[in-house]
Amino acid sequence: MFAKEGIGLILGALAMFVILAVLGSLTGGWLGWVITSFGLVLLFFNLWFFRDPKRTIPDVDEWTLLSPADGKVVLIQDVHEPLYLKGPAKQISIFLSPLNVHVNRTPIGGVVEFDDYVPGDYLVAWHEKASELNERSQLGVRHSSGQKVLFKQIAGAVARRIVYHVTVGDEVTTGDRFGIVKFGSRMDILMPPGTEILVSVGDRVSGGLDRLARLNEKSESESQASGQDSTNDSAQGETA
Repeated sequence: MFAKEGIGLILGALAMFVILAVLGSLTGGWLGWVITSFGLVLLFFNLWFFRDPKRTIPDVDEWTLLSPADGKVVLIQDVHEPLYLKGPAKQISIFLSPLNVHVNRTPIGGVVEFDDYVPGDYLVAWHEKASELNERSQLGVRHSSGQKVLFKQIAGAVARRIVYHVTVGDEVTTGDRFGIVKFGSRMDILMPPGTEILVSVGDRVSGGLDRLARLNEKSESESQASGQDSTNDSAQGETA
């Protein structure tokens, strides 16, 4: 199975292969072989890159985040997230090489509340400023507990086209296929500070299959309510 976003490029590579094969046949000799081989490599690279293997999403509870992409975990850090969480957050970054499956999946279920596309530069995907300066999509999902998760498709030095198929108001399920970044990229996932991280830097993960993190089952609203109750109890004690 191939990603629908890559069908045009696959057909283009097929046409190029046919043209180069004819040209190689007419040229003959070692040069003709080189020309034909180049077209074949181009075709197979596109077929490999745009593969979209069927995956059975594991049965996880609603608090668990699955990896949104295939690749290598290159960064785990505490940050301040100003766009959607608007406060402290835990960040996991996954680097996708051109050899990885590039189909992206939603890390957790909920309602899409934030949808932003930012044109930008094309620094190498592992650059520390890539998430701030590169072309990217930024999608925010509110979990049923009220907690927010932001995930970003980030273009790299080779990637030049970000595609996603969700927008504000859409309901998504953990592991849903939502887009692709063509020819190398990075995915950032930003979660509330109380989230339990289940991976380490250097781990290799598969989109829609591997557990990435787990939200705190005590939602932000419940924590605030608990804090308010404690304040009220304290005030009543002082009054008494």
